[in-house]
Amino acid sequence: MSKLDLEWLKVFDEVWQTASVSKAAERLGIAQAAASTALNKLRAHFDDRLFERTALGMQPTPHAQKIQPALREALAQIERARASREAFVPERATRRFRICLTDISEVVLLPRLLDHLGRAAPGVQIETEIISGASSRRLEDGEIDLAVGFMPQLDAGFYGQTLFWQNFVCLVAQDHPRIGARLTKKAFSAESHALIASSGTGHAIVDKTIARAGIERRVAVRLSSFLGVARIVAQTQLLAVVPRILGEILSTQEPVRLVEPPFALPDYAVKQHWHARFHADDGNAWLRRTLAQLFGGRRPAP
Repeated sequence: MSKLDLEWLKVFDEVWQTASVSKAAERLGIAQAAASTALNKLRAHFDDRLFERTALGMQPTPHAQKIQPALREALAQIERARASREAFVPERATRRFRICLTDISEVVLLPRLLDHLGRAAPGVQIETEIISGASSRRLEDGEIDLAVGFMPQLDAGFYGQTLFWQNFVCLVAQDHPRIGARLTKKAFSAESHALIASSGTGHAIVDKTIARAGIERRVAVRLSSFLGVARIVAQTQLLAVVPRILGEILSTQEPVRLVEPPFALPDYAVKQHWHARFHADDGNAWLRRTLAQLFGGRRPAP
C-alpha cells in the first residue's frame, strides 16, 4: 500500500466540500493539475474512484462516504497539533475560519469583519454557513469555529460571550398610505404582515410576545430569510417586524422606514459561542477577541 500524503487528504476534504476539483485547487492555492494528481493518487491508494462526475458536480462514492469521517478527523487532529505548536500571528496567518451566522449577521456584521481582516490579517479567510439544527454538533466537532446569533440552546455546554443587545422595529414602505410616524395596536392588527422564520435571530421572541398579548396578525407571506424583506415591504403595503440593527441598514438601501411597535417587545442578546475543546486555541481566541472589539457593547435604542 502506498504512503498516504497529508496534502492528498486536504484535496479529498476540499473536493468533498466543493464538489469540484478546480474549486478545491483554488481554495488550497494549488494548480488544478496538482489537485487532479493528488486525487488520482488517493484513488490508487484506496482502490476506489472516490468521486464521480455528475450533474451536481463531483459526488462521493459509497467508499468515500465511508472513509470521510475518519479522514476529516485525521485532518482536524493534525491541524490541532500544528496549531498547538505555532503561535497565531494575524499578520502572517493563512488560516481559514468557519463561522456559523444568521442571514442578518451576513448583512450586518460580515462586511465590517472582512474589512478589518483585510487590513489586520490579510491571509485569513472566512467561510460562513447559516445556523441550523446541526450547528451545535458542528461546533463540538470543530467543523465550525464560532457561531454568532441568538442561540439559547447553546447556553449549556458551550462558552458564550454577549457581543451586543438587540430589539425590534416595524418596517414599512416609505409611502405607506395608512401608517404614519406612529403605529397603534389596532393598525398593527389591521395591516397584512410578512413573517420571517430564520434560525438564530431571536425572532421567535416576537411571535411568543404577540401571542401572549392576544394580538392577531393577518399573515400574507411567510419568508425563510430576511434577505428579501426590504424589497418586498418597499413594493407592497405589508408590514414586517425586524431586528433594529438590520432595519437601520435596510432603510438606507430601499425606500422603507422604521416605525416603533405599538407594544413592548423584549431585548435579546446576540452572542458568539464556541466549544470548550477550542477555548485555548490561539486562532480561535484571536477571532473571538476581534469580534468582541468590533461589535461589543451596543445597546438597543430606547
